Amino acid sequence: MTARLPVLLAWSGGKDAAWTLHVLRQRDDVEVVGLLTTITREYDRVSMQGIRRRVLHAQASATGLPLIEAMIPAACRNDDYERAMADALAAAARRWPSLRTVAFGDLFLEDIRAYRVRNLAKLGWEVLTPLFGADTAALAREMIDGGLRAHLCCVDTQQLDACFAGRAFDEALLRELPPTVDPCGENGEFHTCVSAGPMFAAPLPLTQGDTELRDGRFAYTDYA
Repeated sequence: MTARLPVLLAWSGGKDAAWTLHVLRQRDDVEVVGLLTTITREYDRVSMQGIRRRVLHAQASATGLPLIEAMIPAACRNDDYERAMADALAAAARRWPSLRTVAFGDLFLEDIRAYRVRNLAKLGWEVLTPLFGADTAALAREMIDGGLRAHLCCVDTQQLDACFAGRAFDEALLRELPPTVDPCGENGEFHTCVSAGPMFAAPLPLTQGDTELRDGRFAYTDYA
């Protein structure tokens, strides 16, 4: 039998990364060997999503995969991010010498995907985006029907009302989203924190905390 291609998955703690893991695990040509997450050093939380680091570790444990963390500063510039990614990928290559592919949960933003391809190519790595080009309305329902459970942990209030922060990612949410908002939040309208799904060995008993507005724009709901 042909050996499966080892893949490192960029893990945000949100639904797209989680569903990417589920999709890749259905394939017989690849094997996800680990997760890669960027952490904002000063906040000790997942960048963008704002998920607590201990929740991230619980998610990784539920997937059964080792986690590699790339530490970035709060005031992160492109070169800071690229340096942290390079260091993290070098650590991954030492652990898995044949590993040279990173998977991302990108859906349709071609400029972001092109940036990833260009940036990682400089380091000798390839990019895999198995969900790219999917119909996001259909994909959102596929996730929900497939048993994924998540809550909105960050809402960009310039694109979506803050009252959606903390809501479950479910059929009711999809029905109530304004038509200008992508069902998967691919334009940055919202981010999610996953607590259960076919990619986890068992659901995570997360507790919802307070919601606060940061930078005068982003409504973050805490989970612990």
